[in-house]
Amino acid sequence: MEKGSKIFVAGHRGLVGSAIVRTLQTEGFHNLVLRTRAELDLLDLATVRRFFKEEKPEYVLIAAARVGGIVANNTFPAEFIHENTLIAAHLIDESWRNGVRRVLYLGSSCIYPRDCPQPIREQYMLTGPLEATNRAYAVAKIAGVEMCWSYNREYGTQFLAAMPTNLYGPGDKYDLQGSHVIPALIMKCHEAKIAEAADIVIWGTGSPLREFLYSEDAASAFVHLMSLPDSRFRHACGSADTPPIVNVGSGVELTIRDLAERVCAAVGFKGRLKFDSEKPDGTPRKLLDVSRLASFGWKAQTPLDAGLKRSYADFLSRYSGNEIPLRTGR
Repeated sequence: MEKGSKIFVAGHRGLVGSAIVRTLQTEGFHNLVLRTRAELDLLDLATVRRFFKEEKPEYVLIAAARVGGIVANNTFPAEFIHENTLIAAHLIDESWRNGVRRVLYLGSSCIYPRDCPQPIREQYMLTGPLEATNRAYAVAKIAGVEMCWSYNREYGTQFLAAMPTNLYGPGDKYDLQGSHVIPALIMKCHEAKIAEAADIVIWGTGSPLREFLYSEDAASAFVHLMSLPDSRFRHACGSADTPPIVNVGSGVELTIRDLAERVCAAVGFKGRLKFDSEKPDGTPRKLLDVSRLASFGWKAQTPLDAGLKRSYADFLSRYSGNEIPLRTGR
């Protein structure tokens, strides 16, 4: 990408999209096309088609999605599969129809089988059953990957799918019913600290292993991939036998219990942790193999403890009185 290239960032107000915009602007890209959901409904094909015809973006980064944690995925599976499938179908197909040079489609590490070998390599997609609690979301994201792969094979496009691990950071969504684990823990710990509570309750046993990546690091990785020389980017886009996937993660894992203790330390909550083993744990372990990303010259920079402190500072900057700052994922 050149500094003046016309770049459409879909989902620019969410956790990932906003980080991508900040990274692009910091690196000197100045011709960004941004639309809110009110301005561009990605679920409406006619609207999306008109947008692409009028704007003709050269590069598209698809960060728009309906996202949420285990509670939201369990509660609204129909909305998760419907909305995410439509977003992928509309944006990928219109990118091809309008001659977009490169697309980066953001998926999720939940596309991989629940019990696949660790660390998880890109070729493990579709090699086993998915985790039941987020299967609908995962299937929608797999459909997006398959679309990128299919269009590359049939039309010679350069559509790449990045599979980020669990992300957190500035602009996250704080909602106990819809948040991912880190923002949910930050909110729980903060409220418990203010109330001087003796303990907080956390879903599951605390034993699952998870990997986390600071959102600003993830955005750096995405922009790095989109800026690769043409031959390298084409290589990243795979082949007839290799899916166009690049895992994006930190390569470091820890238990949910350890994570909760670190969040407590960042927030300053000194009470006890209680784990509700009657609630689901989700996938027992999910560590990405990031060697392919490393081969393209990128690695994570932000240690977890530093990222948690920055995330809590962002939470406090958006917290007013008793009102929790809510953000949508798009």
